[in-house]
Amino acid sequence: MGTVLGAMRNVRWHELQHAYGSASQVPGVLSRIAWGDAPTSDEALSDLERWISTPPVFDSTAATVPFLWELAATDTVRDRVGVLDLLATILAAGNAEHPAWTRAAHDAVAAGRATAARLAAAPDTPEAGGPFPARTVRTAATRLLTAIDRHGCPACAGLPPREAEVH
Repeated sequence: MGTVLGAMRNVRWHELQHAYGSASQVPGVLSRIAWGDAPTSDEALSDLERWISTPPVFDSTAATVPFLWELAATDTVRDRVGVLDLLATILAAGNAEHPAWTRAAHDAVAAGRATAARLAAAPDTPEAGGPFPARTVRTAATRLLTAIDRHGCPACAGLPPREAEVH
């Protein structure tokens, strides 16, 4: 894997929307989650949750999810549990007016299943995942893994796999 979040520059964020308008600020927020101190990271994670997943998902949600998986898998990210919980929130969220956005976001979360399985099976090391003990990350990953395996919302049941488009 290259630089953490290095592929963000390949997404046309300015063409995507979140709850409050253009998703052009999403890369900066993801960077604050990755490298910010605890208050900065917490605030950024809260902002991102409001923007892309609560209550509906948006076209920017599916584009954001792969970067959330990258952050969840990066030991130096301060709130990996919060990132995993946001992924679970996205999996539970939807957008009745745009079922293709819902399906794309849910597919993106499900695509990270192997990462969740690896995190759920990680050994208990004192410093893994920054200030959160590995056990806490394992617990959050296990919850998310269960949610992925049991997922079956109407938007996902109504379309063949990966047929939905983000736009």
